[in-house]
Amino acid sequence: QVQLVESGGGLVQPGGSLRLSCAASGSIFRFFAMGWYRQAPGKQRELVASINSVGKPIYVDSVKGRFTISRDNAKNTVYLQMNSLKPEDTAVYYCNINYQGGDSMIYDSWGQGTQVTVSS
Repeated sequence: QVQLVESGGGLVQPGGSLRLSCAASGSIFRFFAMGWYRQAPGKQRELVASINSVGKPIYVDSVKGRFTISRDNAKNTVYLQMNSLKPEDTAVYYCNINYQGGDSMIYDSWGQGTQVTVSS
């Protein structure tokens, strides 16, 4: 059983910054992709950013140049640095990891979500 613990959400003014963290623990043999999704009220969950096993990131167009995803394999943690935040970035942000467990099976796991609110 793998657990993901997210932190770093909150209320910030437009133009401000936040850093989200997601720490994974449990029976993980190796990570594949690690990513962040978000879901705003009345909207579908969307991929914000993802980083693969060799550190190559991808971003949704709306956050390019403002958000940076990174990972620390030694700490089993993925981060999302969010700068120049806009009101439209307001959403619940979810961490997602794709990994191989100790039983050699491939799994997909989600965090509990952390609220990000951008408002003056």
